[in-house]
Amino acid sequence: MKQRAPLTPVAVTVALAAACGLAFLTAPTAGPADAGRAAGAARMPVERSVLVCPSPSTSDIAETTYTSLTPGKATGDGRGGDKDARPSARLATKEGKTVLEPKEPGRPVAATASGAEAPALTGAAEGVLAPGWTAQQTTEVSVGQARGLLGVACSVPATDFWFPGVSTARGRQDYLHLTNPDDTVAEVDIKLYGPDGLLKAKPGTADAVIAVEPRSTTKVLLSSLAPEAPLPNVTAHVTTGSGRVGVSAQIAEDGVGADWLPASEGPAGSLVLPGIPADATSVRLVAFAPGEDDADLALALSGPTGSISPAGNEQLHLKAGMTSDVDLGALTRGEAGSLLLTPVDPRKAVPVVAALRVVRGTGAKQELGFIPASAPVGARATVADNRTGDKATNTLALTNAAGADATVRITATAGTDGGEGVVKEVTVKAGTTLAIGAPPAPAGGKGAYALTLETLSGGPVHAARTLTLPRDGIPMFTVQTFTDDRSTVSVPRAVEDPSILIR
Repeated sequence: MKQRAPLTPVAVTVALAAACGLAFLTAPTAGPADAGRAAGAARMPVERSVLVCPSPSTSDIAETTYTSLTPGKATGDGRGGDKDARPSARLATKEGKTVLEPKEPGRPVAATASGAEAPALTGAAEGVLAPGWTAQQTTEVSVGQARGLLGVACSVPATDFWFPGVSTARGRQDYLHLTNPDDTVAEVDIKLYGPDGLLKAKPGTADAVIAVEPRSTTKVLLSSLAPEAPLPNVTAHVTTGSGRVGVSAQIAEDGVGADWLPASEGPAGSLVLPGIPADATSVRLVAFAPGEDDADLALALSGPTGSISPAGNEQLHLKAGMTSDVDLGALTRGEAGSLLLTPVDPRKAVPVVAALRVVRGTGAKQELGFIPASAPVGARATVADNRTGDKATNTLALTNAAGADATVRITATAGTDGGEGVVKEVTVKAGTTLAIGAPPAPAGGKGAYALTLETLSGGPVHAARTLTLPRDGIPMFTVQTFTDDRSTVSVPRAVEDPSILIR
């Protein structure tokens, strides 16, 4: 009997909500009980944020740029929510060497590293620099087995991650980077699921727990955990028995390219995979249903005028605990879009995770990228590294899968080497994807800059930015999704109750 992948409490909640008939990706309306709870709590800026960045590359010719931003502007005395804490933020090596140190909100900072020795980084931001603190690393490798443009947002450490779309096949080198930001050992378990369920570990590795030392990174080659038969499409489930880690999957495919695969959003009954490039020559969906129930999904491509079902791939049946994939070919056909996964029967929604493997170019001029299912932009979200000049292009895709138009504010910060920020508001019509081939950029800006999105009305909106840096006829690219930066937390309101003195 194959072992089922366990569902988290969040996934169970999502499944129950979907089964009760909630509209797809539509934010719930607060009822009287919610209003009462809201009256008793306030949204306050977070006072501390933690990020981890994986080691960028094993190539001696790798060139890496780190970019960091805290959105907004400094106000008051610059001390944030904790008036006793001075604002600070830095990303540093295990030995404590500072690589990147933001000084003020609203202005990005950048640093560079060369070669294969660039280490993983950990960092924390406090005070006014904490709310929404974002960092990204972008690595360019011009030749060799790992050739490509590899971009990934530095991640928030957690205890549970899903990676549909990894592989143990020959010609693929898939590594999970496990980074522990804390002062105690983190114990990590990795389970792999193929088309027939849970993969049996190689002799001597069954039920092994990977110990990640404090403030360090451990790289795990997935094929070293797999059975003798290599598999092209696998789902990895990473959990911690103690501690927390940041996790990203680094993937290199012989003759195609390399990039990072972040963890998928979910498990959830409905998913959005935003920002498929207009000129994608190959798109492959990999999906997985944890738990005990099979999932039946409807597939739709959201474009500028609405959604259409891919011919011949209108639906996908996922067997519980088994990884499935479907070749969608040149899905976008000249127009950037996003893939929507929804339950065929909303009353029988089953939580799933998913990711896309995307190829641009042909023959020896191919390049590889990945798009995981993503959470909505929410109140505010940022992608830190965008470029101007040197033939660099940025494409922004905004997807509104809800039933009402949405208004989104786009802020392009100043560049890391100067310039002035630009702000623009756009409307994303219900049920469409708005692709902006030339999103706002800083006036007179040089260097990298950040794009911050804010949902002003309607939605929810999902978004992704594609950065393209062509080289020798190869459309080298990477896609980063926007996810709510969770810059505020709910804090219960305290009221005086003198009666406790006489109890």
